[in-house]
Amino acid sequence: ASGREPKTQGDGRRPRYPLRHCKKKFGNSGITEKYRKYMRLLPEEKLEIIQMVTRSEIGVNRTLRELGIHKSTFYKWYNLYLEKGESGFHSSPSSGRRQWNSIPEEEKNLVVEIALNYPELSSRELAHKITDEKGVFISESSVYRILKKRGLITAPSHILISASNEFKDKTNFVHEMWQTDFTYFKILGWGWYYLSTVIDDFSRYIVHWELCRNMKVNDVQRTIDRAVKKAGLRKGQVPKLLSDNGSCYITEELKDYLHDNHGMKQIHGKPAHPQTQGKIERYHRTMKNVVKLHHYYSPEELQAALEVFVNRYNNERYHESLKNLTPADVYFGRADEVLKIRQQIKSETLKRRKKEYYKRKLIET
Repeated sequence: ASGREPKTQGDGRRPRYPLRHCKKKFGNSGITEKYRKYMRLLPEEKLEIIQMVTRSEIGVNRTLRELGIHKSTFYKWYNLYLEKGESGFHSSPSSGRRQWNSIPEEEKNLVVEIALNYPELSSRELAHKITDEKGVFISESSVYRILKKRGLITAPSHILISASNEFKDKTNFVHEMWQTDFTYFKILGWGWYYLSTVIDDFSRYIVHWELCRNMKVNDVQRTIDRAVKKAGLRKGQVPKLLSDNGSCYITEELKDYLHDNHGMKQIHGKPAHPQTQGKIERYHRTMKNVVKLHHYYSPEELQAALEVFVNRYNNERYHESLKNLTPADVYFGRADEVLKIRQQIKSETLKRRKKEYYKRKLIET
């Protein structure tokens, strides 16, 4: 696994940590040698180790050996985190009195209400949805604990992935590079239809998609033409285009067309290599897992279902790799504003809880 970048999962969660990241963070000598002469690890350090181990690309046992952490110690931390979240790593107060940052019951009920209305959302997505739409800050770990206590969530299943599918040269701005690919659907009584998609690499925003009867050069040309028009780009402003080595993508006809009409440069992924169109392939997997839950009896029915999914994906789905923003937030330049508002909401929520706490304390005395 040496030399490969971490793979981002299809559900949008953070990339798994390769071993070299652990060593860079904690030193080549491992955790034991570094900390055995000193105080216990801080809560945030334990949490980061849990994230590293459960998302490692080399397996739990080997990662723990390399870090110098005994399995029993790790699973003690891990079970405590599943039961109590990050707060489980903090020392318990000497009394059972309410703490100033305790979440009010009405906010807990709000979490449950939204979770029931949006059962497809993870604790992470719910936490940011509540902040953005209700103006209340509740951390991801708190949302998880609230739902787990109400029996509305199960323990996460950690699946370790051994290969990377992230493009090695990361983009730095919108329209620096697009990814494009085809995937297919079978419509009962109509046969096979092919979905052509263009995704912005930096923001993960779906710039354009359309259903095609074939996967030919003219289908790719039409898709790119419409994507460029939707994006409002002029010749010379267009991004690079990353695609696989499918027959419709490697022709001289397409290369000349893109260059002459858009000034667009093509990039082809290496055959059978995981560091290619990871983002669009993950998007297609995620989309098909949802859309293919139903049968479609006409192209119009499939088209309508895809429109609903793409709209949600672009405008409502929070991506951890995008700092828990939506693709539209990043694509349209709203990222800094949204993050600033979230920080204000967090600060105001904590101030309000502290004020209410001391107000109740004064009344009680």
